[in-house]
Amino acid sequence: MVGSGSSVAQGELRMVHLYDGFDIESFEAGRNLWHARIRRADAAPVVIDGVLFPVLELGVAWSDSDAAIADAKGHIDHFGRRYAAATKSHAERQAL
Repeated sequence: MVGSGSSVAQGELRMVHLYDGFDIESFEAGRNLWHARIRRADAAPVVIDGVLFPVLELGVAWSDSDAAIADAKGHIDHFGRRYAAATKSHAERQAL
């Protein structure tokens, strides 16, 4: 973990962690139901099979923030290079 921070937004606790070129945001969606979002730290979209996503939201509910963060790190460790793979921009694909 390179850095972390937290903020309260609309009654929802959020924690942000930097990991291997990605921002991981854990958030409590309900009482003791923690989820995680993954974004590239460089603000470029995450790429899955050529489809661009500004953020990935992991659908597993964990009992605490640390477990949600650990799960997100596992996804990054497993898929990170594919998430960051270069792809043609939308404009470049439309020109073909």
